[in-house]
This record gives sequence, C-alpha cells and structure tokens, in this order.
Amino acid sequence: MKIGFIGLGNVGAKLAGSLLRNGFDLTVRDVDQNLTDQFKSSGAKVANSGKELAEQVDLIITSLPSLKVSAEVMEAEDGVLQGLSENKIWLEMSTTDEAEVKRIGEKVIAKNAIPLDGPVSGGCHRAATGNIAIFVGGERKAFEKILPVLTVMGRKVLHTGELGTASTLKVITNYLASVHLVALGEAWTVAKKSNLDLEKTFKGIAASSGNSFVHETESQVILNGSYNINFTMDLVLKDTGLFDDLAKKLNAPLEISPKVVEIFKDGQKKYGSRAWSSMIVKRMEDLNNIDFRAKGFPEELVDNEPEEKGYEI
Repeated sequence: MKIGFIGLGNVGAKLAGSLLRNGFDLTVRDVDQNLTDQFKSSGAKVANSGKELAEQVDLIITSLPSLKVSAEVMEAEDGVLQGLSENKIWLEMSTTDEAEVKRIGEKVIAKNAIPLDGPVSGGCHRAATGNIAIFVGGERKAFEKILPVLTVMGRKVLHTGELGTASTLKVITNYLASVHLVALGEAWTVAKKSNLDLEKTFKGIAASSGNSFVHETESQVILNGSYNINFTMDLVLKDTGLFDDLAKKLNAPLEISPKVVEIFKDGQKKYGSRAWSSMIVKRMEDLNNIDFRAKGFPEELVDNEPEEKGYEI
C-alpha cells in the first residue's frame, strides 16, 4: 500500500516517521520545505500538491493544525479531492469536529473514495515511538484494510463506529486532559504553599486515586520548569472550543467547560498563542508569587517504552 502524508508538524512528523521507519512506501507534503527535505533525505518521496499526492497513493493521511487548514488542503484547486478516485482512502488524523469531517467526507464519497477520521491521543512523545492511541471512525471494511498501517503508527487502535464518532471522542478526551491540567495548577499551588516536598508529592499523586495521564506526563515538565509538552496554547483553545461548541449544539448546559475555555484564553493572552500548553499552570505561579520547581525531572518527555506492533482494542 502506497501512503501519502500531509502535515509534518509536531505530531504529523512523528506519525509519518513511524511509517518511514517501518518500510512503508511514503510520499509527503508540507508547506515547510525544510520538513519535506528531511523526509526526502530519509527515503520518502515529496509531492508538490495535495492533488499530485492523492493521485500517486492508495491512502491519504492528513494531520493539520486547524479545521480551516484541513479544508484548504482538501478543497483547493490543486487539493486532495482533485486527486481522489475509486477506492482510495482518506484518513483525517487532525483534531476536527464531527460535522466538518462529515462535510468533507461527503465530497470524498462523491469521488468514489472512502473517508475515515482517525485522531490520536497520548502525547507527542508516544507518537514518536508508535505507542500513541488512535481512534478511527468510518466504514469497518476500510478500517480493516488500513489496520496494518494504523498498528505501526499507534499501540492501541479503536474503531469507534461511523464517520465522525472518532472526532467526537477525541474532543471529549482532549477536554478532560485540559481540565486535569488546570486542576494540576491549583493542586501544585496548595502543595507548594503547604511546604510539601514536590518530588514526593509527584510520587504520591501518581500512586493515588487523584492520578491522571496528564499528571504523569505534564507535571514532569512543569516541575522541571521547561513546560515543554510539544503542544501549544492555541491548540488547546481549539480543542476546548470544539468541545464547548459541541455541547452548545447538543443543547447540553455545562458548568466547568466554559470556565476552562476562559482560563486558557487568559493563558494565551498572558503567555502567547505558541506558548506550551503546560504553561497554563504559570497563572497560579504568578498569582501566588511561587514556582513549582523540583530537581530530577526532564526538560522534555521521552517515551521509554519499547516500540511494539499495535493492536485493536
């Protein structure tokens, strides 16, 4: 199977890297030539447009930063849609919403091709080693056809149902991660002002019912002071906004979600849209005139688990 990958950003480059590392026939496309040059030097082919890429491959994967960019890549005059034909598969791995992936999915189907949504979860460090989780919505037969590709990019792979269900699930999980991150800022504030040993506090939380994936990962770079989680404030605002908008569409009044959106908007205003998302806890550090530093924590996360072939859950 020939694979095309569009979007070589923080996550996309790592997913595409797993494919190249495992011997897949890979063609890439990105607006940043430096990124495509790196892949070309490692054996990948480079396409000059989405149309050209789609014409040359069986599976087209997009991993892009916003709904707007995804739409442009797909719908431009030289975009992916123009290169689609019968039985080609489009896998949207960007974080999007159900309505948008279905809207573009209808245009894919009109070309006799097959749309799937396949967002990932688990952090950039796990994407680098092929140990990230992948949710996939859409036709079961197409999912099974590309499962050998999915199990190279990810460890745990879940077929969530019809097209759009994976994107909805991803938005929910990203919302939960954002809530956990905001709560950590307050937890670390109380721990610091109580004069607790922060290294021991980290271990204690990790061993407790209050533990979370966000604590196990992001607390480490918070305690280091780098905040480098390879995910930025503007992307969290996109994700939390998608969740909040979805709740409004469903006429589901919420209490915490609007506050979380407000907090991240304030964080973006204070520290910038490209600040690491973990810096949201700095609001509490600044407010209380403290810091959450402790020795022995890494500047950047590295996945120490061995790379293993993934499987469907």
